[in-house]
Amino acid sequence: MSSTKVLPHPVAPSVTPAQSHALPRSLIGLMATGAGLSVASLYYSQPMLGVLAGDIGAPAQATGLVPTLTQLGYALGILLLAPLGDRHDRRNIMLIKAAVLMLALLLAGLSPSLAVLLPASLLIGLSATLAQDIVPAAATLAAESERGKVVGTVMTGLLTGILLSRVISGVVAEQYGWRAMFFLAAASILCIGLAIRRYLPRFQPSTTLPYHALLGSLLGLWRQHRALRRAAIAQGLLSVGFSAFWSTLAIMLHASPFHMGSAAAGAFGLAGAAGALAAPLAGHLADRKGPELVTRAGAALAALAFVMLSLAPMLSLNTQLGLLAAGAVLFDLGVQASLIAHQAVIYRIDPAARSRLNAVLFVCMFIGMSLGSILASLLLAGYGWSAVTAFAALASLLALLVRCWR
Repeated sequence: MSSTKVLPHPVAPSVTPAQSHALPRSLIGLMATGAGLSVASLYYSQPMLGVLAGDIGAPAQATGLVPTLTQLGYALGILLLAPLGDRHDRRNIMLIKAAVLMLALLLAGLSPSLAVLLPASLLIGLSATLAQDIVPAAATLAAESERGKVVGTVMTGLLTGILLSRVISGVVAEQYGWRAMFFLAAASILCIGLAIRRYLPRFQPSTTLPYHALLGSLLGLWRQHRALRRAAIAQGLLSVGFSAFWSTLAIMLHASPFHMGSAAAGAFGLAGAAGALAAPLAGHLADRKGPELVTRAGAALAALAFVMLSLAPMLSLNTQLGLLAAGAVLFDLGVQASLIAHQAVIYRIDPAARSRLNAVLFVCMFIGMSLGSILASLLLAGYGWSAVTAFAALASLLALLVRCWR
């Protein structure tokens, strides 16, 4: 079990899990805010794609690579960097990632073309895995009696960052331009990095395994546990549909017949928030009825929502907008409920390997998001919005099939 080392001021003193007292609300709030702002960096670009493409003179299909590379970078970061938290002082890793993320966001805001913006997007994804270091840090610092509450609060911050990022970026881009959003994001990460340096303690490494052995253990867990494979594949498929919708929505609304700006696209994030913030209630249902029921219900709900959305072009414009909002509520609820249930499934496999099990799950999720972004961009350019939603519905139905397969 990892423990923390007592250090002199200005770094806050730390305690081992066995000696932990209740964490100050300010420290929990810092970790929740840090997780939220870090992961929000992955999603700022999505509502701004229509405005961004016009400003730098890039075709819509090529601009769709921005969220694709961001999500792919995040998946690679979880796979290649997350295991380092067990091998090195997690606080130092967080500080390095915060510095790199800030610089990557600045580079994105200064980008004159896609040739600069695309590698900056990949770097944003890699360093935004700062969020995946904050969550296990919270679990280590919390006392046994309040660990679930503390981790839950930090995860709420992370989820809120995902949900509000699109709304905020849409409004900022509409009022001040897309570059201003990246500069504002860089400033927020600078503040988080300074706060982490000032208030978080150092963390004692929990293993001496060499780096290649840490990575090798991920493959071993994948081969050993069928429950992990099912959970990761099903959640990955749901993430395909989730990303297909959000990565192309702004471009679709920006074009005919809607001609809407980035603020309108971002506002749909509020609809998604209504569904996703209700998803933690699925955890209680998973405790009472078992997570299997929740995973199936979530996949079925997402599939239903995307089938509904595929019929939208047959309706009037106002009705289409209402259906888009309702669909965002439903499929976000389904995807987030399934994620909570899948985490419940994998955490039962091996309590001593929860961080690595979680890394495998999230790698598959963000690979799915990357595939969803790039394939949806191609489908939108070649066949229109109905093809995107039909593709998302198919991915969700495949996830349901995986959960029902014995």
